[in-house]
Amino acid sequence: MRREAYSYRNDASVPAFADDKPVIVFDGECIFCSGWVHFLLRHDRRAQYRYLTAQSPLGQALYRHYGLDTFHFESNMLIEDGIARIKSDGSIRTLARLGLPWSLANICRILPAALRDPLYDLVARNRYRIAGRRQSCMVPTPEERGRFIA
Repeated sequence: MRREAYSYRNDASVPAFADDKPVIVFDGECIFCSGWVHFLLRHDRRAQYRYLTAQSPLGQALYRHYGLDTFHFESNMLIEDGIARIKSDGSIRTLARLGLPWSLANICRILPAALRDPLYDLVARNRYRIAGRRQSCMVPTPEERGRFIA
């Protein structure tokens, strides 16, 4: 995975997008993933995140840019300060920005990703069995709509 900040800006296959706030790219067909986004919308009182479905053209381009599977979407992606973070690192960093009590998730960072990510992978592989697949798109409320990248 590419680690240079804002590397996607130099990739002609990635359309330009507003990246002045952290962006969360998620599987829009996964009830579990959409639940994560609903949780974040509810607890992100400062509206610091923007959201993008992995199925969108931009979401697909970002997944390809970072060498991620563009069909199974087994990781949400947090793009923060131009750097993509996936799996447990992305989830922990996302929670950390929400403040207490959610920022206590930072404690998990004492464990190396090699120990955290297998649990993340297990849930990701089984997310449709755990929660199911959406039959329709998640529709944000009028207040939430501006927080999504179309």
